[in-house]
Formats: sequence, structure tokens, C-alpha cells
Amino acid sequence: MGKVSLEGIEFHAYHGAYPEESILGNRFTLDLELETEFRDAMLHDDLKATVDYSVLYRIIKGRMDVKVKLLEHLGHLIVQDILEAYPKTKEIRLTLKKHGPALGGLVKYSAVQIQYPEDYA
Repeated sequence: MGKVSLEGIEFHAYHGAYPEESILGNRFTLDLELETEFRDAMLHDDLKATVDYSVLYRIIKGRMDVKVKLLEHLGHLIVQDILEAYPKTKEIRLTLKKHGPALGGLVKYSAVQIQYPEDYA
């Protein structure tokens, strides 16, 4: 077992429960960590035997491009897409941050953390 991660992935996207969020958009940051088996990749230098970072990025970008209201739902959709692409994934930890959320005051970011399988039990 080993861990694969992507940290500080940034997007401008249009997620949120308020109308202005779907018009103006916002900056989002995502951190992702997967636990998976990559012994064969480690021993044989074979990309097919591990998780391809570019595939993870495309999965995340694809979901960031589709508007949703809640970060919780967005995170869930990303986790489900990763599990579909990499069914041997044992654990996923995802942190999704919305910078400067529309709360009427100065807030650096709002965030959700989703852990698979814990949050899916």
C-alpha cells in the first residue's frame, strides 16, 4: 500500500447556494490523498499499475466545471468518480475549500473534508 496525493489544485468555478456565486464564481482549492496498491508500479516503472495524476486532475476538473450548490455534494461526486476510475482505491481523503465565501464578512475560506470509506459507512 502507498499514498498518492495532489495538493493545492486551484480552479475558478461557479458553485454555491446563492445566485451571485453562480454568476461571479469563486476560487476553489482542493487537496486529495489516495491510499492504493502500487507495488507493481514501484518495482516495474509501469504507469498502468498505479494511479495516473493526469486522470485524477481530469476527473476533478470535470466535476468543477459542473455547477452544484454544496461543497459536500461536489466532494461526494469527485470521490465517486475516482472510485469508478480506480476501484482498488482503499481510502480517499479530500479537502475542498471555497475562498472568500459570500457570508457578509471577511472569511478566508469555507471547507469540507470527505473521507472514504469512513463517511460512507
